[in-house]
Amino acid sequence: MAGRLLRVRDGGHSARVTSVELFFDLVFVFAITQISHTLLEHLTWRGAAEAGLLLMTIWWGWVYTAWCTNWLEPDHPWVRLALFCLMAAGLVLSTSLPHAFEDRALVFALAYATFQLGRSGFILAAVRNDRPLFLNFVRIAIWLAVAAAIWIAGAFVPPDRRLVVWGLALAIEYAGPAASFWTPGLGRTPTGVWNIEGAHLAERCGLFIIICLGESILVTGATFANLAWRPESAVAFVVAFAGSVAMWWIYFSSAAEAASERIAASADPGAMGRMAFTYAPILLVAGIVVAAVGDELTLAHPLGHGGPQTAAAILGGAGLYLLGALAFKRAVFGLWSPSRLAGLLGLAALAPASSHMAPLALAAAANGVLIAVAAGEALAVPRQTE
Repeated sequence: MAGRLLRVRDGGHSARVTSVELFFDLVFVFAITQISHTLLEHLTWRGAAEAGLLLMTIWWGWVYTAWCTNWLEPDHPWVRLALFCLMAAGLVLSTSLPHAFEDRALVFALAYATFQLGRSGFILAAVRNDRPLFLNFVRIAIWLAVAAAIWIAGAFVPPDRRLVVWGLALAIEYAGPAASFWTPGLGRTPTGVWNIEGAHLAERCGLFIIICLGESILVTGATFANLAWRPESAVAFVVAFAGSVAMWWIYFSSAAEAASERIAASADPGAMGRMAFTYAPILLVAGIVVAAVGDELTLAHPLGHGGPQTAAAILGGAGLYLLGALAFKRAVFGLWSPSRLAGLLGLAALAPASSHMAPLALAAAANGVLIAVAAGEALAVPRQTE
């Protein structure tokens, strides 16, 4: 039974992304939308911190599952059933996001703990005949169990302290891969045990970025559809769309494919995947979510006085995305991207003047930086690792 649950590794052919994996991802379209709307309604430093924690939590649940389906055979009936159960837990988790720091804290904590530990229990059963991999997932389950206890405990503390307690739980989960899941009595997992199909993991992460960009375009389209179609609103719509296209271009024009080939050919794909496709993408995802908030604020009041929150969303979204793109390229190719560094400097140069600019002008300038970086990436295609 266990053997049939695992993918058959076929020499030079990478594992394909299956329809059930894409179906599983639909839950996270809803989750990303929930977080984007929650941030829009709570544009404060605390609101941003809470939205950031929720986003990092959602990403962590998704990326752990992506790693697991790298070993599991998604078309096996039992694996499909497990993914459907995770989708149900993920849907409950997503519905609780807007009120996770209010009256649905326990629902959120229990749904997330169920998601993480339920998946761990299933894959432990699936890999029980592969001792190194089994021990790896035992270590992971222990780390997640410790964090789960803190997640649930955090639901019972006063709301003003919940961010700290849940931040500790999230820090434990994020520290796990970096520490190779060191566990007393069991030691740590060598990265060679993570014998992943690198191209499959790269494709899965790319599809998640597409999900986030798709959510951003949906927000832009829905907001514009409900506005009076004035010239300034139309220009704001074009600027927002151009920003999404630039984000797509920066990640997908050449670097994503080259990174897929690099990790597929790596002697230690687990080590590369840990940084490039586990840690770095959260900055890309955060940038897209924050940029979507900035786009919505710009569409609502293109020529008004946006204030510091609007400026932070516009510049912060582009900045987080470029920072994630920079970290991604560094993790894969071991080089700093000149165009992405220049883009970050360009956004920093806009910050002092942002309080004196209308939202539309600031968004046009920030997205102009992204377009310039995308153009630089296009020109550097023959030198993909620059």
